[in-house]
Amino acid sequence: MNIWIRQIHRWLSIAFTLAVIANIVAMTMQLQAVWIGLLALVPLIPLLITGLYLFALPYVGGRSGARSEARS
Repeated sequence: MNIWIRQIHRWLSIAFTLAVIANIVAMTMQLQAVWIGLLALVPLIPLLITGLYLFALPYVGGRSGARSEARS
């Protein structure tokens, strides 16, 4: 499941980057479209959720992998 979350997080970051670039282009062209500004918020909310999940994994997971072997 973690592989899917990581992949989704990567694609959401690409979508967010493209939305921010579109917003910057619209601002330089002096377009006053509010929906372009809100376009970046669509991938930002799931990006935040997946990012927090991936950040918390090492602390909550309690994996018994290489860390426990290195301690013994």
